[in-house]
Amino acid sequence: MQTEVLTVDALAPQAGRIARAAAVLRGGGLVAFPTETVYGLGALALDADAVGRIFAAKGRPANNPVIVHVADIAEAVAIAAEWPDAAERLARRFWPGPLTLIVPRGAAVPDVTTAGGLTVAIRVPAHPVALALLRAVGAPVAAPSANRSSELSPTRADHVLRGLDGRIDLVLDAGPTAGGIESTVFDVTTAPPRLLRPGLIGQAELEAVVGRISRHAAHTVGDALQSPGMLPRHYAPRTPLECSEDGRMRVAELLCMGARIGWLTWNESAAVAGLVVQRMPADPAGYAAHLYAALHALDDAGVDRIIVDLPPDAEAWLAVRDRLSRASFGERGA
Repeated sequence: MQTEVLTVDALAPQAGRIARAAAVLRGGGLVAFPTETVYGLGALALDADAVGRIFAAKGRPANNPVIVHVADIAEAVAIAAEWPDAAERLARRFWPGPLTLIVPRGAAVPDVTTAGGLTVAIRVPAHPVALALLRAVGAPVAAPSANRSSELSPTRADHVLRGLDGRIDLVLDAGPTAGGIESTVFDVTTAPPRLLRPGLIGQAELEAVVGRISRHAAHTVGDALQSPGMLPRHYAPRTPLECSEDGRMRVAELLCMGARIGWLTWNESAAVAGLVVQRMPADPAGYAAHLYAALHALDDAGVDRIIVDLPPDAEAWLAVRDRLSRASFGERGA
Protein backbone atom coordinates (compact mmCIF):
# COMPACT_ATOMS: atom_id res chain seq x y z
CA MET A 1 0.00 0.00 0.00
CA GLN A 2 1.28 3.45 -0.92
CA THR A 3 0.38 6.27 1.44
CA GLU A 4 -1.64 9.05 -0.20
CA VAL A 5 -0.47 12.61 0.49
CA LEU A 6 -2.80 15.60 0.20
CA THR A 7 -1.42 19.12 0.54
CA VAL A 8 -3.77 21.40 2.47
CA ASP A 9 -3.68 25.06 3.38
CA ALA A 10 -2.67 25.35 7.04
CA LEU A 11 -4.95 28.30 7.75
CA ALA A 12 -7.86 27.63 5.37
CA PRO A 13 -7.90 23.90 4.63
CA GLN A 14 -9.72 22.95 1.43
CA ALA A 15 -13.09 21.38 2.24
CA GLY A 16 -12.79 18.64 -0.39
CA ARG A 17 -9.46 17.43 0.93
CA ILE A 18 -10.70 17.46 4.50
CA ALA A 19 -13.78 15.50 3.38
CA ARG A 20 -11.53 12.92 1.70
CA ALA A 21 -9.53 12.44 4.93
CA ALA A 22 -12.72 12.28 7.02
CA ALA A 23 -14.09 9.56 4.74
CA VAL A 24 -10.91 7.50 5.25
CA LEU A 25 -11.27 7.80 9.01
CA ARG A 26 -14.97 6.94 9.01
CA GLY A 27 -14.07 3.86 6.95
CA GLY A 28 -11.73 2.64 9.68
CA GLY A 29 -8.51 3.91 8.06
CA LEU A 30 -5.50 5.81 9.37
CA VAL A 31 -4.84 9.48 8.60
CA ALA A 32 -1.85 11.55 9.71
CA PHE A 33 -2.65 15.22 10.22
CA PRO A 34 -1.00 18.30 11.72
CA THR A 35 -1.78 19.70 15.13
CA GLU A 36 -0.23 22.78 16.71
CA THR A 37 2.25 20.46 18.48
CA VAL A 38 3.32 17.60 16.14
CA TYR A 39 1.66 15.49 13.44
CA GLY A 40 -0.79 12.94 14.86
CA LEU A 41 -1.84 9.56 13.49
CA GLY A 42 -5.61 9.42 13.63
CA ALA A 43 -8.25 6.69 13.79
CA LEU A 44 -11.79 6.60 15.15
CA ALA A 45 -11.27 6.59 18.92
CA LEU A 46 -14.42 4.61 19.72
CA ASP A 47 -13.69 1.90 17.12
CA ALA A 48 -11.44 -0.69 18.76
CA ASP A 49 -10.38 -2.22 15.43
CA ALA A 50 -9.42 1.17 13.99
CA VAL A 51 -7.39 2.12 17.06
CA GLY A 52 -5.72 -1.28 16.91
CA ARG A 53 -4.43 -0.33 13.46
CA ILE A 54 -2.63 2.66 15.03
CA PHE A 55 -0.81 0.31 17.39
CA ALA A 56 0.09 -2.04 14.53
CA ALA A 57 1.34 0.76 12.24
CA LYS A 58 3.45 2.36 14.96
CA GLY A 59 4.62 -0.82 16.65
CA ARG A 60 3.26 0.76 19.83
CA PRO A 61 3.24 -1.19 23.11
CA ALA A 62 -0.28 -2.21 24.17
CA ASN A 63 0.22 -0.63 27.62
CA ASN A 64 0.70 2.86 26.14
CA PRO A 65 -2.67 4.68 25.82
CA VAL A 66 -3.45 7.20 23.09
CA ILE A 67 -4.83 10.73 23.30
CA VAL A 68 -8.37 11.26 22.05
CA HIS A 69 -8.85 14.46 20.03
CA VAL A 70 -12.27 16.09 20.01
CA ALA A 71 -13.76 19.18 18.38
CA ASP A 72 -15.02 20.91 21.53
CA ILE A 73 -15.68 20.61 25.26
CA ALA A 74 -19.12 19.07 24.75
CA GLU A 75 -17.60 16.18 22.80
CA ALA A 76 -15.05 15.65 25.58
CA VAL A 77 -17.75 15.56 28.25
CA ALA A 78 -19.67 12.98 26.21
CA ILE A 79 -16.86 10.40 26.39
CA ALA A 80 -15.98 11.00 30.06
CA ALA A 81 -17.63 9.18 32.95
CA GLU A 82 -17.20 12.33 35.03
CA TRP A 83 -16.14 15.86 34.16
CA PRO A 84 -14.39 17.40 37.18
CA ASP A 85 -14.63 21.11 37.87
CA ALA A 86 -10.88 21.41 37.30
CA ALA A 87 -11.30 19.92 33.82
CA GLU A 88 -13.99 22.46 32.99
CA ARG A 89 -11.88 25.41 34.15
CA LEU A 90 -8.76 24.22 32.36
CA ALA A 91 -10.64 23.41 29.15
CA ARG A 92 -12.25 26.83 29.09
CA ARG A 93 -8.87 28.47 29.64
CA PHE A 94 -6.63 26.43 27.33
CA TRP A 95 -8.78 24.72 24.67
CA PRO A 96 -8.31 24.65 21.77
CA GLY A 97 -4.65 24.24 22.64
CA PRO A 98 -1.76 21.97 23.66
CA LEU A 99 -3.24 20.66 26.91
CA THR A 100 -4.35 17.04 27.34
CA LEU A 101 -6.63 16.30 30.30
CA ILE A 102 -6.83 12.92 32.04
CA VAL A 103 -10.43 12.31 33.19
CA PRO A 104 -12.52 9.26 34.16
CA ARG A 105 -13.21 7.12 31.12
CA GLY A 106 -16.73 6.78 29.75
CA ALA A 107 -18.23 3.42 28.80
CA ALA A 108 -18.05 4.13 25.05
CA VAL A 109 -14.24 4.31 25.05
CA PRO A 110 -12.71 0.90 24.20
CA ASP A 111 -9.94 -0.71 26.23
CA VAL A 112 -7.38 -0.42 23.42
CA THR A 113 -7.64 3.40 23.47
CA THR A 114 -6.89 3.64 27.20
CA ALA A 115 -4.59 0.60 27.48
CA GLY A 116 -7.27 -0.91 29.69
CA GLY A 117 -7.10 1.95 32.18
CA LEU A 118 -10.00 3.67 33.95
CA THR A 119 -9.11 7.11 32.62
CA VAL A 120 -8.95 8.66 29.17
CA ALA A 121 -6.66 11.38 27.79
CA ILE A 122 -8.54 14.09 25.85
CA ARG A 123 -7.70 17.36 24.14
CA VAL A 124 -9.05 19.87 21.62
CA PRO A 125 -6.23 20.77 19.20
CA ALA A 126 -5.78 24.34 17.99
CA HIS A 127 -4.55 23.70 14.43
CA PRO A 128 -7.14 24.72 11.79
CA VAL A 129 -6.58 21.51 9.81
CA ALA A 130 -7.05 19.29 12.86
CA LEU A 131 -10.20 21.11 13.92
CA ALA A 132 -11.64 21.01 10.41
CA LEU A 133 -10.98 17.27 10.22
CA LEU A 134 -12.56 16.58 13.62
CA ARG A 135 -15.67 18.54 12.67
CA ALA A 136 -15.93 16.74 9.35
CA VAL A 137 -15.58 13.32 10.97
CA GLY A 138 -18.13 14.19 13.65
CA ALA A 139 -16.59 11.74 16.14
CA PRO A 140 -13.61 11.55 18.54
CA VAL A 141 -10.29 10.69 16.88
CA ALA A 142 -7.47 8.88 18.67
CA ALA A 143 -4.16 10.36 17.56
CA PRO A 144 -0.73 9.67 19.05
CA SER A 145 2.26 11.14 17.24
CA ALA A 146 2.58 9.91 13.64
CA ASN A 147 5.88 8.04 13.98
CA ARG A 148 7.17 4.59 14.76
CA SER A 149 7.00 3.91 18.49
CA SER A 150 9.74 5.55 20.62
CA GLU A 151 11.24 7.36 17.62
CA LEU A 152 11.34 11.10 16.91
CA SER A 153 7.98 12.79 16.66
CA PRO A 154 7.17 14.34 13.27
CA THR A 155 6.78 18.07 12.74
CA ARG A 156 6.51 17.82 8.94
CA ALA A 157 4.77 15.44 6.56
CA ASP A 158 8.08 14.05 5.29
CA HIS A 159 8.92 13.07 8.88
CA VAL A 160 5.67 11.08 8.95
CA LEU A 161 6.49 9.28 5.71
CA ARG A 162 9.99 8.51 6.94
CA GLY A 163 8.58 5.95 9.39
CA LEU A 164 5.03 5.22 8.24
CA ASP A 165 4.99 5.35 4.43
CA GLY A 166 3.02 2.33 3.25
CA ARG A 167 1.71 1.63 6.75
CA ILE A 168 -1.07 4.25 6.79
CA ASP A 169 -3.69 5.42 4.31
CA LEU A 170 -3.32 9.18 4.05
CA VAL A 171 -1.27 12.19 5.18
CA LEU A 172 -2.63 15.74 5.25
CA ASP A 173 0.43 17.90 4.57
CA ALA A 174 0.02 21.43 5.91
CA GLY A 175 3.70 22.24 6.35
CA PRO A 176 5.68 22.44 9.60
CA THR A 177 3.88 22.47 12.94
CA ALA A 178 4.38 25.52 15.15
CA GLY A 179 4.80 24.13 18.67
CA GLY A 180 7.30 21.40 17.90
CA ILE A 181 6.81 19.19 20.96
CA GLU A 182 3.86 17.26 22.34
CA SER A 183 1.06 18.59 24.53
CA THR A 184 1.16 19.00 28.28
CA VAL A 185 -0.65 16.05 29.93
CA PHE A 186 -2.47 16.85 33.17
CA ASP A 187 -4.38 14.45 35.43
CA VAL A 188 -7.42 16.03 37.10
CA THR A 189 -8.61 12.79 38.77
CA THR A 190 -6.28 13.21 41.77
CA ALA A 191 -5.95 15.71 44.61
CA PRO A 192 -3.86 17.67 43.98
CA PRO A 193 -3.94 17.31 40.18
CA ARG A 194 -0.77 15.86 38.63
CA LEU A 195 1.45 16.98 35.78
CA LEU A 196 2.18 13.73 33.91
CA ARG A 197 4.03 15.15 30.90
CA PRO A 198 5.41 18.68 30.65
CA GLY A 199 4.66 20.50 27.45
CA LEU A 200 3.97 23.87 25.90
CA ILE A 201 1.67 24.89 28.77
CA GLY A 202 3.79 25.25 31.90
CA GLN A 203 3.24 24.46 35.56
CA ALA A 204 2.74 28.09 36.55
CA GLU A 205 -0.04 28.50 33.98
CA LEU A 206 -1.81 25.40 35.29
CA GLU A 207 -1.47 26.47 38.91
CA ALA A 208 -2.94 29.86 38.08
CA VAL A 209 -6.17 28.02 37.20
CA VAL A 210 -6.35 25.10 39.67
CA GLY A 211 -3.92 25.93 42.48
CA ARG A 212 -1.15 23.64 43.73
CA ILE A 213 -0.27 20.66 41.55
CA SER A 214 2.09 17.72 41.87
CA ARG A 215 4.43 16.03 39.43
CA HIS A 216 4.17 12.37 38.53
CA ALA A 217 6.82 10.01 39.90
CA ALA A 218 9.06 8.12 37.50
CA HIS A 219 7.40 5.29 35.59
CA THR A 220 8.49 1.69 36.14
CA VAL A 221 9.06 -0.23 32.91
CA GLY A 222 6.29 -2.78 32.31
CA ASP A 223 3.60 -0.94 34.28
CA ALA A 224 0.36 0.02 32.58
CA LEU A 225 0.58 3.70 31.65
CA GLN A 226 -2.01 6.33 32.49
CA SER A 227 -0.74 8.72 29.86
CA PRO A 228 1.26 8.66 26.63
CA GLY A 229 4.78 10.05 26.77
CA MET A 230 5.76 8.36 30.04
CA LEU A 231 8.11 5.65 28.77
CA PRO A 232 11.71 6.20 29.92
CA ARG A 233 13.02 6.01 26.33
CA HIS A 234 10.92 7.98 23.88
CA TYR A 235 11.20 10.74 21.25
CA ALA A 236 14.59 9.30 20.25
CA PRO A 237 16.52 9.58 16.97
CA ARG A 238 17.97 6.42 15.48
CA THR A 239 21.45 7.85 16.04
CA PRO A 240 22.71 7.55 19.66
CA LEU A 241 22.07 10.85 21.45
CA GLU A 242 24.05 12.13 24.41
CA CYS A 243 23.37 15.19 26.54
CA SER A 244 26.35 17.11 27.86
CA GLU A 245 26.98 19.98 30.27
CA ASP A 246 30.10 20.77 28.23
CA GLY A 247 29.24 19.88 24.65
CA ARG A 248 32.22 21.60 23.08
CA MET A 249 34.69 19.43 25.02
CA ARG A 250 32.76 16.22 24.34
CA VAL A 251 32.50 17.01 20.62
CA ALA A 252 36.25 17.65 20.42
CA GLU A 253 36.94 14.37 22.25
CA LEU A 254 34.80 12.34 19.84
CA LEU A 255 36.18 14.07 16.75
CA CYS A 256 39.70 13.18 17.88
CA MET A 257 38.56 9.55 17.98
CA GLY A 258 37.52 9.79 14.32
CA ALA A 259 33.77 9.85 14.85
CA ARG A 260 31.40 11.88 12.72
CA ILE A 261 29.39 14.04 15.13
CA GLY A 262 26.14 15.98 15.06
CA TRP A 263 26.01 18.85 17.55
CA LEU A 264 22.85 20.51 18.79
CA THR A 265 23.97 23.80 20.28
CA TRP A 266 23.38 27.54 20.46
CA ASN A 267 27.13 28.22 20.53
CA GLU A 268 29.16 29.56 17.62
CA SER A 269 31.14 26.85 15.88
CA ALA A 270 33.72 26.96 13.14
CA ALA A 271 33.44 24.55 10.22
CA VAL A 272 35.25 21.36 11.20
CA ALA A 273 35.62 18.16 9.20
CA GLY A 274 33.33 15.45 10.54
CA LEU A 275 31.10 17.89 12.46
CA VAL A 276 27.48 18.69 11.52
CA VAL A 277 26.03 21.54 13.59
CA GLN A 278 22.41 22.46 14.19
CA ARG A 279 22.24 25.92 15.76
CA MET A 280 19.28 26.21 18.12
CA PRO A 281 17.31 29.24 19.35
CA ALA A 282 18.24 30.39 22.85
CA ASP A 283 14.63 30.77 24.06
CA PRO A 284 12.58 27.76 25.28
CA ALA A 285 9.67 28.20 22.85
CA GLY A 286 11.92 28.63 19.84
CA TYR A 287 14.07 25.69 20.89
CA ALA A 288 11.00 23.46 21.31
CA ALA A 289 9.64 24.47 17.91
CA HIS A 290 12.90 23.45 16.18
CA LEU A 291 13.99 20.48 18.33
CA TYR A 292 12.58 17.52 16.42
CA ALA A 293 13.27 19.00 12.99
CA ALA A 294 16.91 19.54 14.00
CA LEU A 295 17.22 15.98 15.32
CA HIS A 296 15.63 14.58 12.15
CA ALA A 297 18.20 16.54 10.11
CA LEU A 298 21.10 15.17 12.15
CA ASP A 299 19.68 11.65 11.91
CA ASP A 300 19.57 12.03 8.13
CA ALA A 301 23.13 13.40 8.01
CA GLY A 302 24.59 9.98 8.82
CA VAL A 303 26.49 11.00 11.93
CA ASP A 304 27.76 8.44 14.43
CA ARG A 305 26.56 10.28 17.54
CA ILE A 306 24.52 13.35 18.41
CA ILE A 307 25.74 15.61 21.22
CA VAL A 308 23.24 18.03 22.77
CA ASP A 309 24.21 20.99 24.93
CA LEU A 310 21.87 20.72 27.91
CA PRO A 311 19.55 23.73 28.31
CA PRO A 312 19.31 25.43 31.72
CA ASP A 313 17.73 23.46 34.58
CA ALA A 314 14.86 25.93 34.90
CA GLU A 315 11.06 25.73 34.87
CA ALA A 316 10.83 27.31 31.41
CA TRP A 317 12.96 24.51 29.97
CA LEU A 318 11.18 21.62 31.75
CA ALA A 319 9.44 20.21 28.65
CA VAL A 320 12.55 20.41 26.47
CA ARG A 321 14.72 18.76 29.10
CA ASP A 322 12.08 16.03 29.52
CA ARG A 323 12.22 15.21 25.80
CA LEU A 324 16.03 15.24 25.74
CA SER A 325 16.18 13.02 28.84
CA ARG A 326 13.95 10.42 27.20
CA ALA A 327 15.75 10.66 23.84
CA SER A 328 19.09 9.99 25.53
CA PHE A 329 17.90 7.33 27.99
CA GLY A 330 20.49 4.59 28.33
CA GLU A 331 23.25 6.63 26.64
CA ARG A 332 26.29 8.21 28.27
CA GLY A 333 25.37 11.56 29.85
CA ALA A 334 21.72 10.62 30.25
